[in-house]
Amino acid sequence: MLLPCQKYTLYLPCSSIHTSKNPKPTTIFNCQNPNEQHHPRKHNSKSTSFLIHHLSHKHSENHTSPSELQDPTPHDEKVKLLELALVRKRTPQFPGSIYAQSPSDPDVGSSLPPLKTLFRSCHEEEEVMIMQALEIRRKVTEEVFKEAMRKGKFGITYTTNLVSRLGGFIDYVMIEAANLKRLPEYSHSTFNLRAKTVIDDSQVVPLIRWLKHNSLSYPQIAKLILLSRGKLESIRNRVEWLKTVRVKGDFIGDAMLKGGDNVVLRSDRELDEIVEYLESNGVRRDWMGYVLSRCPKLLSYGFEEVKTRVKFYLDMGLDEKDFGTMVFDFPKVLGYYSLEEMNQKVDYLKEFGLESKDVGKLLAFRPQLMACSIEEQWKPLVKYLYYYGITRDGMRRMLTIKPMVFCVDLEMTIVPKVKFFQDIGVRNDGIANMLVKFPTLLTYSLYKKIRPVVIFLMTKAGVTESNIGKVVALGPELLGCSIVHKLEVNLKYYLSLGIRLRQLGEMIADFPMLLRYNIDVLRPKYVYLRKTMVRTLQDLIEFPSRFFSYSLEGRIIPRHKVLVENQINVKLKSMLACTDEEFNKMVRDMIRKRHKFQSATAKDNTTHPQSLITGNILHP
Repeated sequence: MLLPCQKYTLYLPCSSIHTSKNPKPTTIFNCQNPNEQHHPRKHNSKSTSFLIHHLSHKHSENHTSPSELQDPTPHDEKVKLLELALVRKRTPQFPGSIYAQSPSDPDVGSSLPPLKTLFRSCHEEEEVMIMQALEIRRKVTEEVFKEAMRKGKFGITYTTNLVSRLGGFIDYVMIEAANLKRLPEYSHSTFNLRAKTVIDDSQVVPLIRWLKHNSLSYPQIAKLILLSRGKLESIRNRVEWLKTVRVKGDFIGDAMLKGGDNVVLRSDRELDEIVEYLESNGVRRDWMGYVLSRCPKLLSYGFEEVKTRVKFYLDMGLDEKDFGTMVFDFPKVLGYYSLEEMNQKVDYLKEFGLESKDVGKLLAFRPQLMACSIEEQWKPLVKYLYYYGITRDGMRRMLTIKPMVFCVDLEMTIVPKVKFFQDIGVRNDGIANMLVKFPTLLTYSLYKKIRPVVIFLMTKAGVTESNIGKVVALGPELLGCSIVHKLEVNLKYYLSLGIRLRQLGEMIADFPMLLRYNIDVLRPKYVYLRKTMVRTLQDLIEFPSRFFSYSLEGRIIPRHKVLVENQINVKLKSMLACTDEEFNKMVRDMIRKRHKFQSATAKDNTTHPQSLITGNILHP
């Protein structure tokens, strides 16, 4: 009991009265004997608050308000005090403790369990304790594994990154280490010893070293270890098998990880059977590593599945040579797409009027067509070409001549080029004729190939702005020529003949193919024209396409000989711009007319031998 009117010194908790770290004493004086001193007593916050309330209520004349009767200790402080009262009073000493500090430490609250966990039912508490124990064992197993990695000369960073991805294997080691306790020789051993034994027996550390030496990254190594399901030796066997089929370097890890979940556990006999079947159908042995590296999904298929996929292409008329080169050119064509998707694409290509054999040849030449989407690529392209007047037959010609057109992006590649042709004056019907005549044009780069050639024609070759659209429409092949090695060389040759730049521009507008010919072919024709045929340069300027476009040995020389033998002289256009029958008919008609004229003249001379002379004299 406390005596009335005595002096007491109370040390109150800082959280309830003061905000400073060191609590200051609060002194209460005895009204009867103020000089009497007593030793101060320390109280906890609850007793102190009760004493203050009791004394203040006793000496107060008025009734206190309900707020003054409340406990001054905050709720969070009460929770911490209760947690301190419930935890153990010593610092845990065993490895893997769930508390990081002692309950007496100032920041113990950061490691204490929530208060609600202390009032669970027995079942929940047991479950939580089991999960905590498992987590402790898992952490201990990770430390044992890291120690084994350090002994294997692995760095701390590499070890930490690898272990963070090996959660499944850590659990496997933990379970196996627990099972070892059933054996008599390990019945009294520690868990750390048993875990170390499991890791050493699995030879996982040497395997990691060997895989790293074979250019596999630690994420790949971790995935392979998890895929092996404890059969780590199967990983080494699969890597050795991939080397026998010439899969090299970085592709080994990709081939094993992208080949499916069962690639590690499959037998070598199954995989050898698939490789031998592909080899018997045209895929050469030295290509096999490249094929499996680019399409590792083949490793996940059974033999019957691979056989069905190969038969799909062979039924379209492909022979072994075409099939082998097709698979080497684009390995995904064999194993990446589903059979249903492959059939849909073949059926769509047949709608252009192609037969099965034609589609087979098309895929053998451009197997990348199988990578295209019908809805996202082919149908929008067909609608776009149809808008410019290209018929189904024209599309079929484009597809057979340059199937790569159906693989390029419409919005990013084709539309900007067509817009450029419209800007330089090519009409829509001219664009359609260009694309059908020379579909390769759509595969050229607009800024690296097409635009530079157009600028060259307008600035260096004398083609006017009004004629540039005509030149491109008549000779789209010019846009694929090299400016340095072809166009400039031909331009200099024509100018060296004495042709002016303006005249050359008109010649190109009339016959754009002039700039595509080889000079070694042009020079003999020009020499024959000037020296043998004795023609002027103006004849060449007027009809350039009628001379340089024809064969010297096959057409120019034989027809010129016929004209010389029959003493006939015609323009180059009449001489060359006709078929052989038309040329022979023209020569016969001219000979007949000449004979008729000569016979009429001879008859007149026979009837009146002196008429011309005497007449001239007599009738001046």
